[in-house]
Amino acid sequence: MTPDTEAELAEIIKTADGPLRIEGGGTRPIGRASNGTRLSTAALTGIELYEPGALTLVARAGTPLAEIETALEAEGQRLAFEPMDHRALMGTQGTPTIGGVVAANVSGPRRIQAGACRDFLLGVRFVDGRGQIIKNGGRVMKNVTGYDLVKLMAGSYGTLGVLTEVALKVLPKPRSTGVLRLEGLTDEQAVTALCRSLASPYEVTGAAHLQSGENAAPVTMIRLEGFENSVVYRAGELQSLLADFGAFTLDTDPEKTAAAWTHIRDVGPFQGRTGDVWRLSVKPTDAPGVVADLPGAEAFYDWGGGLIWLLVPDGAGLNARKIRAAVGARGGHATLIRGDRAQGAFNPQPEPIAALQEGLRRKFDPRQILNPGLMTAAEPLVTGGTSEDS
Repeated sequence: MTPDTEAELAEIIKTADGPLRIEGGGTRPIGRASNGTRLSTAALTGIELYEPGALTLVARAGTPLAEIETALEAEGQRLAFEPMDHRALMGTQGTPTIGGVVAANVSGPRRIQAGACRDFLLGVRFVDGRGQIIKNGGRVMKNVTGYDLVKLMAGSYGTLGVLTEVALKVLPKPRSTGVLRLEGLTDEQAVTALCRSLASPYEVTGAAHLQSGENAAPVTMIRLEGFENSVVYRAGELQSLLADFGAFTLDTDPEKTAAAWTHIRDVGPFQGRTGDVWRLSVKPTDAPGVVADLPGAEAFYDWGGGLIWLLVPDGAGLNARKIRAAVGARGGHATLIRGDRAQGAFNPQPEPIAALQEGLRRKFDPRQILNPGLMTAAEPLVTGGTSEDS
């Protein structure tokens, strides 16, 4: 089912006599599979309001992400949270939509500096499990009283309601981008260098380390954005700050720098390769230890080490329990992005948080028909750790 209007969507949900499998563009099948009737928001398209001077954009949930990015590009603006395109990694052929981005709180490498998708979400309209149309938030960033449903909907994966419209804050694009690179660092050295750069006053907007770069050697990358003179100055200061790790080189070629961070954003190192792909979130300084505890897996680091992308080849002997035990022992959490969905994609929650989440779902979807079971973990909690996306 692909309704053309919000009212039609509301009627479908209100009269549904069984579970519904909510989809946007169908590009990121994350979570436990559902046998519910497919309900797509792909026909709810169109940018309803764009005020470049006010840095505000309002679009219907099914609007293709590419359409929004094209409109912003024409005005020299962008979505600062840098949403990932999952298609090459997941092997899907759909069209990413802005509603899907918000529903999964999809946020890329710039999150460490700018914030996540939810931090730019100003308002939402959605249909809950009763078929009621609900609006929350507005078109300006301000404090709210009562329930902040705007933030609640980001990362709920359609389990609380089906998004029909989102309002977002956008930001200007920088004039220049520079990337500092250094090959040959160990994981521990790289994370130490990245953490030092992020703790500096030089406004780093990307901090990543690949165990195997273009030349098959480890490569550490630090991104700076802004006016050209500022980028060059800050790069020089960081080169001095990190001199004990080696001589970082600066690349300011627009095409090369954009391609490098698209490669990081879209998990390019693991595209087209077999094996399960995990997204691990830990304290940056714990990241090398987590990877060392998972022999046989290949990793690369984003967010200065706070985000680990992990490829587990077939036959490596690393199942969900082992991975979550290694991450949970350090207070982190693990999300299965690609692999056997029966394992449960999302990290098991401590009992109080699990009870809170279940209470929210029953409040917004009392019949439990919206993506039922999608966010259900397949095993009990190993140790403390919470899900950033829920």
